[in-house]
Amino acid sequence: MTWNEIAIVVERARAGDRDAYGELFERFRYTVYAVALTRLRNPVEAQELVQEVFIHSMRKLDQLREPRCFAGWLRQITVRMALNRLSRSGPIWGVETEVLENAAGANVSPLDEMVRAEQRAEVWNGLNRLKAIDRATLEAFYMRGRSLKQMSRDFETPVGTIKRRLHVARKRLRRQLERPRQLAYV
Repeated sequence: MTWNEIAIVVERARAGDRDAYGELFERFRYTVYAVALTRLRNPVEAQELVQEVFIHSMRKLDQLREPRCFAGWLRQITVRMALNRLSRSGPIWGVETEVLENAAGANVSPLDEMVRAEQRAEVWNGLNRLKAIDRATLEAFYMRGRSLKQMSRDFETPVGTIKRRLHVARKRLRRQLERPRQLAYV
């Protein structure tokens, strides 16, 4: 199907032709699924998003300025809706059983465990040397798994400010963690 043919089908769909919209669905559903899967990394979520994207685009089709740009417009809708879905859902804690069955067994030696314990202690010491707001921000995001929106509500601060706080707090923690190493090698 050429871009001019797609534009004609889009115009028919705008006029209320359900068969034309069905053609658009058949032509672009795999593309929308691929974009959704790339963002969401979950086949079931991606399939659900495909349905939501096409329902949304059918309602908003009259807002499309140039019918030949339908593919790009649909892609933008898919990306935006995928990002919205990710930000609403927060961190994903579950793992499918196939992943667990195929995972290699953990061969942790006592030395590995000691190294990890030292690294954990070093991170906690670094966190304790930070300002309270930096520590609270990092703990909320990394230790408690709070999403940006949840943190925005908890801290009563806009999401943009939370993002900036995370960025700054990570830099400060990195500086705290690098200080002891620099002294040890001097």
